[in-house]
Amino acid sequence: MRRLALIIALAALPDPADAHTFRFTDVTLELRGDGTYTADVSCDLDALALGVAPTADSAALAAEIEALEPGAREELVAGLVRLLERRMRVRFDGEPDDFAVSLPERGQPPPAGSPPTALGLVARLSGQVPAGATEVTFFASRAFPPVRLTVKTAREPAGPVEVLEPGGESGPIALVGPQPVPGRLETLRRFLLLGVTHIVPRGLDHILFVLGLALLSPRLAPLLAQVTAFTVAHTLTLALSSYGVVRLSPRVVEPLIALSIVYVAVENVLSPRLRASRLVLVFAFGLLHGLGFAGVLGDLGLPEGRRLTALLGFNVGVELGQLAVIALAAAVVALWAKLGGERRALVRPVSLVIAAVGLYWTVQRIVAP
Repeated sequence: MRRLALIIALAALPDPADAHTFRFTDVTLELRGDGTYTADVSCDLDALALGVAPTADSAALAAEIEALEPGAREELVAGLVRLLERRMRVRFDGEPDDFAVSLPERGQPPPAGSPPTALGLVARLSGQVPAGATEVTFFASRAFPPVRLTVKTAREPAGPVEVLEPGGESGPIALVGPQPVPGRLETLRRFLLLGVTHIVPRGLDHILFVLGLALLSPRLAPLLAQVTAFTVAHTLTLALSSYGVVRLSPRVVEPLIALSIVYVAVENVLSPRLRASRLVLVFAFGLLHGLGFAGVLGDLGLPEGRRLTALLGFNVGVELGQLAVIALAAAVVALWAKLGGERRALVRPVSLVIAAVGLYWTVQRIVAP
């Protein structure tokens, strides 16, 4: 049991403050009037080149690269270029283009307030638009976080925005004429997957909250009552916030979400059964979590003409992710009981760890700039 609690605590530790964090891989695809194109890809190039997680200490990674002999450093860069060439595709009419890769920020001072970097945070893919091409698509492998793709053309300098799930390819981008509106089924599928991945594996705070709900009672009815209250509440604020009816700063929402985790976990320790007051508070906490989901959905960007479909898909994906967490928690509790373990001996230590993580997050989110 101590081992399980330790795993939860270690997994919940936040990213180091001196590491580059990318919730999305931002890609700006610019189609120029002279028949050329560039795709600027924002990601942690130091970590990607060294084959380590982007949560690693950025200063240490930059120092490691700078300490290499010039020949070894160039070999590392060449390996990074090959990796980008393998894991990204720019396709014109379905045919991949042989783009060139450059690192325009290499050797430049990092942006103000950003951790150090040796290779920069932008890789530029450059190439020529084939004569007669009518459409282009962009693809990045699952090695990258979800792609937030912005397209710029001579006729649309601001450009449309599309979000791709990990390993997904964009819809066709017309090189001439108006841009097509994405289909409803494709929009639904894409945002459903994004909703699932926002919970599992990326939404650790929401995972711990739902896990706290699942731990209180072994009976199905109390669990369904809590999950229903939470789902109705977060669906309401997610919809209202997405349409601009409700707004609340993340500086307020995120610490309160962390506090909701603390409350649910502490009550699991102190109360042996579900009380009516808990359902009311779970509903209130659901309103907060909905605002948190809305912040993510705002970062994703709802496609024009498909806002309601995208909202529905994302919300269904969130629910599926939550159900997966509940099912896993129920399976663990059932296995524990089958092995002869006493339920409170499982619930208490796990809930205390969840409460400690939530409290840590609360303080961190209050004091973080």
